[in-house]
Amino acid sequence: MKEFFNMGGYALYVWGSFGMTALLMIAEPLLVRNRRKLTLQRVSRLVRSKSAQQSKQSSTNTTGEME
Repeated sequence: MKEFFNMGGYALYVWGSFGMTALLMIAEPLLVRNRRKLTLQRVSRLVRSKSAQQSKQSSTNTTGEME
């Protein structure tokens, strides 16, 4: 069993690689979820902004005065 964990003298490299891979596999979905949330918020703001601009333009007549 000790030989298995020692990995023929390459234990630091092997277990370090395994640990880094495990860490990245856990971090990746968390980062993707956060990026998705931020992107949806940005799109929502853009849609609200565009909607507000369109409603403002539709409420003015050709002379630029409010109806």
